[in-house]
Amino acid sequence: QVQLVESGGGLVQPGGSLRLSCAASGRIVSINFMGWFRQAPGNERELVAELTTDGNTNYVGSVKGRFTISRDSITNTMFLQMNNLKPEDTAVYYCNIRDLRGIYWGQGTQVTVSS
Repeated sequence: QVQLVESGGGLVQPGGSLRLSCAASGRIVSINFMGWFRQAPGNERELVAELTTDGNTNYVGSVKGRFTISRDSITNTMFLQMNNLKPEDTAVYYCNIRDLRGIYWGQGTQVTVSS
């Protein structure tokens, strides 16, 4: 059973930074998707950042140049470095991994950007 445990959310002022972590446990077989989603109240869940299997990254336009997705394959941890945070980044952030056997979600971590 694959489990994803997130950490790193919190309250930050506009312009601040946070680093989200997503630690994976269990046996993952042939990853075909890794990414971070977010969902703000009243909004649909949206894909924020993707790390492709060949090492490329894709970002939604609103976070390009501010967010960076990365992975430590030794510790099976995925990260989302978020810089220059804005109030509109406020949401619950979820990590997501898909492999040959299923789709896995983290429990979600709240990010609040407010002065």
